[in-house]
Order: sequence, then C-alpha cells, then structure tokens
Amino acid sequence: MQHLSGVFNLMFSVHPLFTLGKEPAPSLISISPPVLFFFLGIIAAIVRSNISIPKAATKLLSLYLLWAIGFKGGVELVAGGFQQEAVRTIALALGLSVIVPLWAYAALRHLISRANAAAMAACYGSVSVVTFLTACSELDNSGTPYSGHMVAVMALMESPAIVLALVLLHLDRSATPQDPRPPRLGIGALLHESLLNGPVLLLLGSIAVGALTGEAGYAAFKPLCTDAFPGALAFFLLDLGLLAAKRFKDVVAAPRWLLVFAIVAPVINALLAMLGAHAIGISRGDALLLAVLAASASYIAAPAALRLAIPSAAPGLYIALSLGVTFPFNVIVGIPLYGAIIRYWW
Repeated sequence: MQHLSGVFNLMFSVHPLFTLGKEPAPSLISISPPVLFFFLGIIAAIVRSNISIPKAATKLLSLYLLWAIGFKGGVELVAGGFQQEAVRTIALALGLSVIVPLWAYAALRHLISRANAAAMAACYGSVSVVTFLTACSELDNSGTPYSGHMVAVMALMESPAIVLALVLLHLDRSATPQDPRPPRLGIGALLHESLLNGPVLLLLGSIAVGALTGEAGYAAFKPLCTDAFPGALAFFLLDLGLLAAKRFKDVVAAPRWLLVFAIVAPVINALLAMLGAHAIGISRGDALLLAVLAASASYIAAPAALRLAIPSAAPGLYIALSLGVTFPFNVIVGIPLYGAIIRYWW
C-alpha cells in the first residue's frame, strides 16, 4: 500500500508537465484550459447539447494549428541550429516509425483481417498532430523548454508507417480470398498520398517558411502564431471532444481485446521512446514530446491515405479506436503518466 501511495503521489500530486525543469506548482492538479475544453465537448455530446462547430471553422482551425506549430518550429529549428542531438532524435524517431507498425501488424494480423491489421498498424505507427500540440501547449504553460527540431521530428514520423504497413500487407502471402490484397498502387501515387496530402504539406511548408524568415518573420506573426494559439487549440479540442463522444458507439461495437490494444499499445510505444531517449541523452521536454508522438495514433492524415490505399479496411474500426479511445487516453492519462515517468527517471 505504501508503494502504491508513492506511485499515486508521483503521478497526481502535481501535474508533471508543470514540474519538469521547474519548482512544483502550488496547486495539486493542473490541467490546461484546452484539455478542459476537450472534456466539455465530451460532456456536451453525452447530455445531447446542441453545441456544434461548423465544419468550415473546424477545417480552418486545423489548418491554422498546423501552420502555427510548423512556422514556429521552423524558426526555432534555425535559431537552435541542427546539432547532434537533433540528428540523434530524428534517427530514433524514424526507428520508432519502423518498429511500431512492425510489432502492431504482427500482433494484429492473426486476430483481425490483414487489411484491418495493416490499417491499424499504419494509424498507430503514424502520429497525432493534435496530441503533439496539446503536449506542446502544456510544456509552454509550464515553461519547460523543448527543441524546435521536434516539429520536424513530428513531420517525419507522419508518413513512414503508412508506407511500411502497405508493404507488409503486400508481402503477406497468407492473405485469403475473403481477405483480399489492396490494389497495387504505383510508388508515385503512394508517396504522393502519404507525403504530399494537405496536412503534411502544410506542416512541412510552414517549417520551411519559418526557417527561411527566421526571427524577423516570427516577430511579424507572433500575435497570430503564439498569442492566439491556446484559444484556437481550445476550440479545436472542443470539437474533437464532441466527435470522440459520437464515436463511442463504434468503440463499444469493437472487440474487447481491440479496446485493450488501443490503451496498452500507446503505453508500450511511449516506453520504447523513453528507453531510446534516455539511452541517447535527450532532454526532458524533448523526451516527453517523443514519447507522446510514439504513443499517439493518427486519425487525420493516415486515414486519408488509407481510404485510398486499403479500401477494404473498415474506417469505423481504426478511426474509432484511434480517436475514440487512444486520443482521450493520451490526453487524460497518457501525458501525465509519461511526464511522471520522465520526471522520476531523468
């Protein structure tokens, strides 16, 4: 009991994102406003409120968030320089982008159809930009430093798992007539869909613009890309709370062991990232962001590519689990848990 009490105090006595690299905050539990708005969206859907955000506004918010984080990251990438730690972090991130879909597909291929297993592996090997943004917002609020190259890391982790999952599916010779192979796509079409779809291209382009314009460009856009960022993120998370709650029916209909996978897999992936980050000496803030990226599952960019590349897979399965289970788990439990482990370990 004493040991369990110590673990509980470590995780929840002070929110770890508000303590990394600084003195503990006076409050017992600190949660940023954007995360609370995510809860508000869930509650609004449960009580059947008529709160809604127009689809056009949601699309604008998503484009804004990608632009803001990419532009600011590009500025910081140039300001901090492309040092050895950045190279090590990028190498570790690319390694995780290979390891995660490999073990996920191997674990799932005997339990669900090969097409669904590949789609799940692609989603869980890719990353959630919004989960990353939430962690960045928490770190900014706590004053915990992190490197500008982490935005580049996020962008690089977006697509490899999608390509690898499709390769694994094509190489799986045990596919049955009831589980057909996806249509063979040319490498050009595949890379175009995974690397040059709208969200990824906007993110990469914003990083490039931020790197080219530097501090002068940032000074001109600071009120828009920094001061307005938390408010835009709050509205976006409110909409995601509404959407996640609406996916609960699909989640309930999924096999129970898949629900277990959607919770256990993020923890395993985060631990793999933390092991690698500790081994190569990555700073606390960067280690937390890398763990969050590894633990997250894509429900925007990857599904957009998968609908073209694996049409036989069920979007109601892989989107419901990544958005309805893994995303709320990471926001509510995962980020504090990973932060607590890093705070204790580092």
